[in-house]
Amino acid sequence: MGLIDRLLGRGAHQTNLTPLWHRVVEIAREPQWYAHGGIADSVPGRFDCITLVLSLVLLRMEREEELRKATGRLTEHFVNDMDGQLRQNGIGDLVVGKHMGRLMEALGGRLGAYREAMAEDGDAALIAAVERNVTLNEGQGGAKVAAEMRAMAAQLEAIPAADLLAGKIAR
Repeated sequence: MGLIDRLLGRGAHQTNLTPLWHRVVEIAREPQWYAHGGIADSVPGRFDCITLVLSLVLLRMEREEELRKATGRLTEHFVNDMDGQLRQNGIGDLVVGKHMGRLMEALGGRLGAYREAMAEDGDAALIAAVERNVTLNEGQGGAKVAAEMRAMAAQLEAIPAADLLAGKIAR
């Protein structure tokens, strides 16, 4: 454990969230988002789907004290993964920070939009949030994605905290 980890109180006793991050990515790659939901199977569409699934998981985690403490560490996995993806795609050190800032801004904006929309009665606000924040195939609306989001949110609510932290999300 490094000095920064000790200073920030990130000791070895904390739960390893790598399995949860990997499960978020696996769920975001599931075909129903693309074939059934109409999300474009492209780099922007896949990013949109990862941020969508991650947002749903983070929203679930926000509602429980035990999980709330781990939201920052899960977001760190997102940052590390996206940083690696950018570098793999040839983005250099001089501009990777700017790109990461945009990606974090996108995640934060979507998290807020989905938080507000999921709290609304009915699906109009959620459909609108999906249509603003997800790259959809031409001619596709956000209703199917919104329905899938509601179903996944309900599923996440039923998962015990320890199972969620361990990435045990059945689909």
